[in-house]
Amino acid sequence: MVLIIAEKPSLGRNIAAGIGNMARRDGYLEGCGYIISWAFGHLFSLADIEAYSPTVAENSRWTMDNLPCFPEKFKFELRKDSSKKTVDSGVEKQFRILEALCNREDVDTIVNAGDADREGEIIVRLCIANALHSPKPVKRLWLPDQTPQTVAAALLDMKDDAEYDNLANEGFARTYIDWLYGVNLTRYATLRTGALLRVGRVIVPIVKAIYDRDMAIKNFVPEKYYSISSAEETNGCKVELNSKLRFAANEYAKAQEACARYNASEAYVSDVKSKKDTISPGKLYSLSKLQNVLGKKYKMSMAESLEIIQKLYEEGYLTYPRTNSEYLATAEKDKIKKIIGICAGLGYPVVFKDKKTIFDDSKIESHSAITPTYKIPDKNRLTEKQMQVYSTVIRRFVAVFCSEDCVARRVEMTVKVGELEDFTLKGLTILEKGWTKFDDSTQKDKVLPPLSKGDKVNIAFAPAEKETSPPKHYTIETLNNYLKNPFRDEKAAIDDSVGADDAAEYKAMFEGVELGTEATRTGIIDNARKSEYINLKKDVYTILPAGIFLIESLGRMNIVMDKFKTSDMGRALKRVFRGEAEVSDAVDLAKAEIARCFERREMPPEEDTDTGFFGDIVGKCPLCGADVTRGKYGYGCSAYKSGCRFLIWAYICGRAVSVSNVKLLLTTGETVKIKGFISKKGTQFDAVLRLVDGKCQFDFQN
Repeated sequence: MVLIIAEKPSLGRNIAAGIGNMARRDGYLEGCGYIISWAFGHLFSLADIEAYSPTVAENSRWTMDNLPCFPEKFKFELRKDSSKKTVDSGVEKQFRILEALCNREDVDTIVNAGDADREGEIIVRLCIANALHSPKPVKRLWLPDQTPQTVAAALLDMKDDAEYDNLANEGFARTYIDWLYGVNLTRYATLRTGALLRVGRVIVPIVKAIYDRDMAIKNFVPEKYYSISSAEETNGCKVELNSKLRFAANEYAKAQEACARYNASEAYVSDVKSKKDTISPGKLYSLSKLQNVLGKKYKMSMAESLEIIQKLYEEGYLTYPRTNSEYLATAEKDKIKKIIGICAGLGYPVVFKDKKTIFDDSKIESHSAITPTYKIPDKNRLTEKQMQVYSTVIRRFVAVFCSEDCVARRVEMTVKVGELEDFTLKGLTILEKGWTKFDDSTQKDKVLPPLSKGDKVNIAFAPAEKETSPPKHYTIETLNNYLKNPFRDEKAAIDDSVGADDAAEYKAMFEGVELGTEATRTGIIDNARKSEYINLKKDVYTILPAGIFLIESLGRMNIVMDKFKTSDMGRALKRVFRGEAEVSDAVDLAKAEIARCFERREMPPEEDTDTGFFGDIVGKCPLCGADVTRGKYGYGCSAYKSGCRFLIWAYICGRAVSVSNVKLLLTTGETVKIKGFISKKGTQFDAVLRLVDGKCQFDFQN
């Protein structure tokens, strides 16, 4: 008998549909020489810190006594019920079923049927490793989609699971590293601030990107300037000419002088170029590119769109969604031909195109682009939003393989204003719609005035007052683009059309520079929303007060988790995936980075910024004699419930007031001269803090 362990029940049912004649049992299916059972996603999770500290009770308060925690060997345990801190009863029951099935005498082969990615690989590996009492052969069922045809074919072409060791190693390395960052720095930051701060390897740089953008918008000071332009009619058509010249707010006279020079010159058409051009459709969708479109067009959050895409995949209508590629594998050509045949039967004008711009193995890491499958849904059985998602995918597929080209005429006209400046005007006229009838086209007609070479152009240049604009908030699309390559110039246009040169993009992606992965990014952003660090309204992200507190608190603790360090870790994980490094190499790199976060350098009092830990006793209250303790925002009297309101803010004028200086203040009445305060005007100054009648004041005399 062959035992197939699926990642979840829905996948188990779809595998059974590809085999047929399976009888239902308690927790599994059986028939035709196969047994099919399943996990419920993660049955196992990494044990918490207390599992490595026998002297610390599991339910005790967090403490610095067991931080940082760097296990020599990581421990997995059955997933616990978060509310009861005990093993989930459903998880326990299903694992015992898997354990019994793995060790049945008539089971001679076990099949890992986790989702076709690194997470699915290790989910089932952990089940087998913990359930199997003696070794048995393990195969891998790799499913690009969940249709019965694909399942039946994949069962005849299974490889040894060992061939996926590098994928599993990357999955385990990523799991260990995220645990190290999450549990160590979440506890450390929470103990330091007194507020629960969820600190993660990827969530922090994502929140920081939104924080940095919103702070740039908040602090933006618009500057006025003058440009010069003309919009006079020639032959009954308006000709808009916008000069590249810019003049400062106090240079209005210079702008007028420039206009006078331009208007005194003769303007004429120096060149007109016209050509027919075939416009390429957009490439097939990766997950993030599909989410970009759905967010922009339908205002779907990434979490909502992924849930729908995943559902359509599990129903067999779409291929595996968590892909970072927009290309198809050469081995899929026959399958694509059949799907094209199905689309043709539905009335779409499609034809198979065997092109490198569509089929390219070098631009596929694990999975091809998202496409429709053999299975066409009944439109009446899909919800409105499911239909929106499915239609978006199939329309792009039809556009890529459309037998009708989109043909346009491109016109480029050059207008010369004396010897002062050349103006280039571009026009586009769609002659044959082709694929644009099926996929939303970004190509819009732009008709230029009917002028010929040598024609004179009427001009009347005049100054126009304008104002510099602040950066724009991140949207689902722009944040996704940033996370895929945080080192790319945001203003650089991204050409997503078939045939566009994207070699540099894929090189960067496969090297691991991205923040998060297609499989994890959506969940991490959703966690940031649930933690109230960021807000999503329509398709625009903004920072929230808790997110500001998170980023600024980490900054004050010198915990650096920016795009540079996160990308370095991503590169290390990719080296594990390629077999160029061991799991331990990536884990050791993470340990070294985390250890640096715990380093607390001794600094002279005038430069010290260490605010200690929440709850630290720093001295006696000068008003009532009670203990002064470090709170969330400052050092306050512990007798506040009795009415004492003594407080020293921990952050004054953009500068942390250290524990050492507060202790001096409470014992001697004044601090040393502290360096680095920042005034409202943005200038730095040094000052002594002095207690006067129980209040903290600046003293600039000492």
